[in-house]
Amino acid sequence: MESPPQYPQDLPQDAAPQAPREPLLTLPGPLTAYVLLLAVIHLRVLLPPELENWTVDVFGFIPKRYDSTLLAINFPGGAGAKVWTFVTYSLLHANLSHIGFNVLWLLPFGSALARRFGAIRFFLFMAVTAAAGALAHLVTHEHAVAPMIGASASVSGTMAAAMRFAFVKGSFLSFSRGDADAAARVPALSLMRALRNPRVLAFLVIWFGVNIIFGIGSIAIGSDGASVAWQAHIGGFLAGLVLFSLFDPVPRSAADAADASSSDASHSG
Repeated sequence: MESPPQYPQDLPQDAAPQAPREPLLTLPGPLTAYVLLLAVIHLRVLLPPELENWTVDVFGFIPKRYDSTLLAINFPGGAGAKVWTFVTYSLLHANLSHIGFNVLWLLPFGSALARRFGAIRFFLFMAVTAAAGALAHLVTHEHAVAPMIGASASVSGTMAAAMRFAFVKGSFLSFSRGDADAAARVPALSLMRALRNPRVLAFLVIWFGVNIIFGIGSIAIGSDGASVAWQAHIGGFLAGLVLFSLFDPVPRSAADAADASSSDASHSG
């Protein structure tokens, strides 16, 4: 004799279906919009060469633009370009490999940050870290005429900001993590606790080491041989690391975050 069918209310409690987990690398809306914006703006390369060069001069960051000496050059864009280029340069890229490299690094770190911050905070954070990168480039290249372009400073900022919570138990770089939204909203470490975390310190050493090697070796990227503006990377990175708390909407319990981080670190031995 066949047994009668079991209905949901007859199932054991531990057999209740679980909600599917969202993949960690599913792009959140704000990051998708940012990547699409970069892609659309990159269509400028289809313009005639003289017009394409004009867009780089008007929206790229040129340190010489701020030179007040008698040898100052009149660049396109006038006084307004001295303001907007602190951010707009980050939306321009030299070629597909340049934009692809930045987007590749944004996938894990930018996704986590966009989920945590939401659209407005995320876009403002990208603008602030871009401006910090431009300022670092200006200080170290005071008389440079070549435009700086690329989102690398902002990308570096997202990497640094993500380090404030990435290794906490349940987050996206921990050994025990939840779904994408839960992983992005774990309580963050304070700056001082983060700088005492061995895994955060290891990440910082590797990141700064790679950028210093790029700077000392004058390593070029892309087919056109454009050099890496590594000082801008460092400016964006430090801004993201230090200013993270100003943007973070997730309440932070320092003790809970520290305990969770310590517990998670014990699994790495």
